[in-house]
Amino acid sequence: MTSALPPVVDRDTWQSALDDLRRREKAATRELDAIAAQRRKLPMVELPDYTLIGPDGPIRLVEVFDGRSQLIVYNHMWSDGAQWQCGGCTSLTTQWTRLGILDNYDARFVIVTNGPIDEALAYKAKVGNKMDWYSSSESSFGADVGAPPGGGFAVNVFLRDGEKVYRTWHTNGRGTEQLSYTFALVDILPWGRQEDWQDSPDGWPQSPAYSKWLDSPDVARLYGPNGDVE
Repeated sequence: MTSALPPVVDRDTWQSALDDLRRREKAATRELDAIAAQRRKLPMVELPDYTLIGPDGPIRLVEVFDGRSQLIVYNHMWSDGAQWQCGGCTSLTTQWTRLGILDNYDARFVIVTNGPIDEALAYKAKVGNKMDWYSSSESSFGADVGAPPGGGFAVNVFLRDGEKVYRTWHTNGRGTEQLSYTFALVDILPWGRQEDWQDSPDGWPQSPAYSKWLDSPDVARLYGPNGDVE
């Protein structure tokens, strides 16, 4: 346990410091509102009629919408035949368990990976993931939306107009943090993420980047059906 502690001050001094921070927080909120407004005004690009593989076999991308108009896809990193897939992807996607809220927004959220569907579904069960999974192993979909086989992860958003599907937004890297409640919770803690790249006071707990993240075996132990990571 570290002995690092913030300065202890009287209540008025604390409130003044909090008010100063709150002004920056409010400014950031307004900037995020402006960014979201710009995102809503983005143009879009029409996509080919991709065929993915689902639990019941081939399925057109337009059918993955399941009748909805909007679709969010998390493109999960994948290594064929590996016991454990990307820890960051596994840890991030395990957070999304109650997605029915999207129904009221005419939207759906799914995972697509370049791995074989049988492996993908077995891994989904192993780590206790609750989202619907699809495979793009037999199409160029992953490569065409910034998540090629052997490449990184991504988030893509699509809009359906009848039988036509359009790509409206994409992000990767730290851009996916906005979809994670983990970072939002950890960032309000006094010690924050405790990663050595961050600007923290002297004496604050520090560790290498990612070292406190749950790895795939941790996720399986905590959320998998058997708690068996062997």
